[in-house]
Amino acid sequence: MRRFAKGILAAAGAAMLLAGCHKAGNPQPDTGLGAGDDWPSINADQAETAFSRLTQIDADNVGNLGLAWSLDLPGEVTLEATPIKVGNVLYFTGSAATVYAVDAATGKQLWKFDPQTWKHNPGKMHFTFAANRGVAYENGKIFSAAIDGRLFCLDAATGKEVWSVETTDPAGPQTITAAPRLFNGKVIIGNGGADFGARGYVTAYDQATGKQVWRFYVAPGTPDENKGDPAQEAAAKTWSGEWWKTGTGGAPWNSLTFDKEFNRVYVATGNAAPYDQQKRGLGDNLYTASIVALDADTGKYAWHYQINPADSWDYDSTQQMTLATLNIDGKPRKVLMQAPKNGFFYAIDRETGKVISAGKTTEISWATGIDTKTGRPIENPGIRYESGRIDIWPGPIGGHNWQSMSYNPKLGLVFLGVGQLPERLIRGDGGPDSFNVMGLSTQPLIVKPGDGKATLVAWDPVNQREAWRVQHDNIWNGGTLSTAGNVVFQGTADGKFHAYDARNGKELWTFDAGLGIVAAPMTYTVNGKQYVSILVGYGGTTAAFGDFMRMGWKYGQQPRRLLTFALDGKATLPKGNPADMSVKALDDPKLVLSDADVKAGSGLSLYCAACHGIGFKSPGEPGPDLRESAIAMDFASFRQVVKEGALLERGMPKFDNLTDEQLRQIQAFIRAQARLALGKAAPSAAPPSALH
Repeated sequence: MRRFAKGILAAAGAAMLLAGCHKAGNPQPDTGLGAGDDWPSINADQAETAFSRLTQIDADNVGNLGLAWSLDLPGEVTLEATPIKVGNVLYFTGSAATVYAVDAATGKQLWKFDPQTWKHNPGKMHFTFAANRGVAYENGKIFSAAIDGRLFCLDAATGKEVWSVETTDPAGPQTITAAPRLFNGKVIIGNGGADFGARGYVTAYDQATGKQVWRFYVAPGTPDENKGDPAQEAAAKTWSGEWWKTGTGGAPWNSLTFDKEFNRVYVATGNAAPYDQQKRGLGDNLYTASIVALDADTGKYAWHYQINPADSWDYDSTQQMTLATLNIDGKPRKVLMQAPKNGFFYAIDRETGKVISAGKTTEISWATGIDTKTGRPIENPGIRYESGRIDIWPGPIGGHNWQSMSYNPKLGLVFLGVGQLPERLIRGDGGPDSFNVMGLSTQPLIVKPGDGKATLVAWDPVNQREAWRVQHDNIWNGGTLSTAGNVVFQGTADGKFHAYDARNGKELWTFDAGLGIVAAPMTYTVNGKQYVSILVGYGGTTAAFGDFMRMGWKYGQQPRRLLTFALDGKATLPKGNPADMSVKALDDPKLVLSDADVKAGSGLSLYCAACHGIGFKSPGEPGPDLRESAIAMDFASFRQVVKEGALLERGMPKFDNLTDEQLRQIQAFIRAQARLALGKAAPSAAPPSALH
C-alpha cells in the first residue's frame, strides 16, 4: 500500500554524515552493467541497476555542476518518473500518465500525449492519487500505462497512438502507476488494488499489435479457475476458507525485471488482503509478498521466494529487483537483490530462488532475522496483533519503498534510501487519526530516536552490512543514481538535489530545487557532453502521512519542473514560493456545526484521505489542504467540485455516490478541523440543519 495515516514530522534540516562500517564495498566483475550515452529504461538497463558508466562528471569536478536548462510542467503535481533517453530525446510521464518528449540538449518540448483518464474512465480516479513512474522504449515506439488500466503504444517521433489495450476490468479497483517493461518483443505490466482485496496479476502483450500473449495471477481464484494450473493449485493450498470472496491482494504494482540469461521475468508482488489474516484465513497465502520467476515466453511458473509468508503488515515486496553477479565465498553467484518494505536487504539465487543472505537495513521489531536454510523469517511472538494492537518497526512505508536504489558494480555497493517509521496496528476503529483498511486501523508513530527520518545508505550486499550513511531530517526522499565517476545523486523532501562521494558519503554538491523531490535522477550525453536530469514534484503518499511528511510545500504554489545539469551550466532557476509550514486555515464564525455532523463527516473523510490527509491534516500535497480552501467554505461550490465533478479534468474525482447530507457532514468535519488548526473551540451542539 502507498497510502497511510499521518503524525508529526521532525523539522527538516541539513544532511549529516555519519561514520560507517567501512569505506568501500567489494568490487565485482564488470559485466557491462549500467547505461552509457543513452538511458534506455527507467533504471538504466534490463538488470535495473540505475548505474551509469559515464565518467565526464566525477567526484573531483561535480562541484562545478550547474543548471543547463529547466522545463516548467504546468498542471503536474506528483512527479515520480525517471526520464529515459534515446537518441537526443528524453521521454517521461507526469502525474496522470501524460507522456512528454523533450529535446535532451535544450529542454524544448517536442510533443505531449494525454491519456485523459478523467474522460475515459473517471471511476478509476477514486482508487489512488495520480502518479506514474515512466515509460519504456523499443524500435521507435514508446510504451506507457494510465491509472485507468490502459496500456499504450505510441509513435516515439510524433506521440501518436499506435494501439491501446485495457489491461484491467474497467469496473474493478485495479489501477496502474508503474512503467511497463520490455523483453523478447513483448511488453509487460502489472496493477495495483491489493488494498481493496483485488486479485493481482501481470500480463504480457505483443509489442507490435497489443495482443495478449500470457497472463499470470499472483493469487489463486476459485477452485474452478485454478483447475489444471499447477501454480494456482499449489497456491490455493496455502489459503483457507472462501478466499476468492474475502479478497486476496498481491498486486504487482511496481517492479518487474527481465533476466535475459535465464529468459525469465521476475515479478515483485504486493501485500495480502485483507491485512488482518483472521479476515482472510490461515496459511502462507501464496504468491503475495513474494518474488515470482516466470518463463518469459509462456508466463509459466519457474520458482518463487516468499519474503513475508502470511503478510499481515502491508509488507509488499514490490520494490526494485536488481540483477548482478557477486563473488560470495570466493564463487561467482548470479543474484537478485531487493530491499523491500520489511527492512531486510536480500540476495537471492536467480537460478533456484533460494535466499543466500539477508541483512537488516533499519530498525526491525517483527523478526530477528531470516533463516537461510528455510528462507523463512524468524518472527517475534505477538506480532500479528493477537492482543488487538501492536507497535511495529518498520511501518508500511518501509524500510525501503518504491524509490529506486542504484548498484555500482565497480565499488560493489548499493545506494538506497532507508526510512524508520513505526506503525500502530489496531483491530477495528482506531479513531479519527487513523487510517482504516478493511477493518484494520493504522497510525504512524514517533517512539524512539530516528523515527520519522530517513538515511541514504551505501550497502555492501556481499557482507550484508552498511558501508556508510548520510542522515536526513525527513522521511520521504527520492531515489538514487550512481555513476562510474564515483558520484551518488539523490533528491530530498526539503527541495535539495545532492551529490555525494560514492566511496565515503561525503557531500560534494547541492542545488536548491525549490520543491521536494521523490523521483530518481538519470544521466546521459548529447554531442559528447554529459547531463544529469531529475523531475521535481513532491507528493505521492504524503497526504496520507500528514505531518510526518509536511515540508511546507503548498498545492499549486511551487512549480513542477524537469531540471537538467551539466558542468559549468549557467542557467538560472526562476524562484517559486518558499516553503511555509503554517496552516492558513479559513473560518466563518457564523457557521454553526453540530457534533453529530462532525462525527459523521470524520468517518466519511476516508474518501478524501489519500489526497487531502487523514483528518484533513494535509501537508499540502498531492491535494490541497482543505482547511485553507475557500471552496470548502461554501456548500454550493463544495458540492460542484465533489459531487458534480467541476474539477474532474484537473484530477479531482467526482463522488456522485455521496448524498447531499453526507457532503454537508464532510464539510462540517473540514470546518471543525480548520477551527482546531486556528485554536478555536470544538463544535457546538446545533442541529444538522444549521450547517449551510
